[in-house]
Amino acid sequence: MDKLKKKVKIIGFDADDTLWMNETYFRDTERKFAELMQKFASEKYVIDQLTEVEVKNIPLYGYGVKGFMLSMMETAVKIAGKQAGSEIIEGVLSLGNNLLEKPVVLLDNVRYVIEKLKNKYPLLLLTKGDLLDQQRKLKKSGLSSCFKHIEIMSDKKEQNYAEIFSLLSIRPDEFMMIGNSIKSDILPVLKLGAWAVHIPYHTTWVHEETSEDPTRFNRFYKLDSLKDLLKYIPY
Repeated sequence: MDKLKKKVKIIGFDADDTLWMNETYFRDTERKFAELMQKFASEKYVIDQLTEVEVKNIPLYGYGVKGFMLSMMETAVKIAGKQAGSEIIEGVLSLGNNLLEKPVVLLDNVRYVIEKLKNKYPLLLLTKGDLLDQQRKLKKSGLSSCFKHIEIMSDKKEQNYAEIFSLLSIRPDEFMMIGNSIKSDILPVLKLGAWAVHIPYHTTWVHEETSEDPTRFNRFYKLDSLKDLLKYIPY
């Protein structure tokens, strides 16, 4: 990582499942939704249908809890038809509201690493999702003051990152992105000429999976934990 040490001047962080727990809550809510629908279909069928509806709805609703709630409602009607009465709808609303009230649990060593890096590098938070929910989580995390710039993005594709680089006058070869999603956090910035560090989370939403291999880029690194980053870049 010698080149990384010399080149990187700005560091970007993903939020969900990189800084704090998120996907675990969604997977748990999926199972509870399947329980709510158990008299109509099996758990696997309900979850498969929900995933299909979610992916279809992304262009309409974007990412986040509110879109997830609407997709649960649509899935309930798709499976149960007119039998998806008020009890089911109330159950879905309750599941969604519970998601919005989940505690913000920082992942291991996140605060320690951010505190170490913030005085040497401008830190950016680049996340996608529902605006109000992401703002809520950031506030509860206690990390907001550590970031020079915070961007809640509608999506995380090459064009989205390119717009941020242009807005903030960032040279891609001086920027490093850290995240858990190969598809959203890693590949787009690598294709723009930036650096990327993948720190896997134990569960990944199916929509974030990709068969594209990031190791073909010589600016790609994979670490077991965020704390390991401090072994390779000066702080």
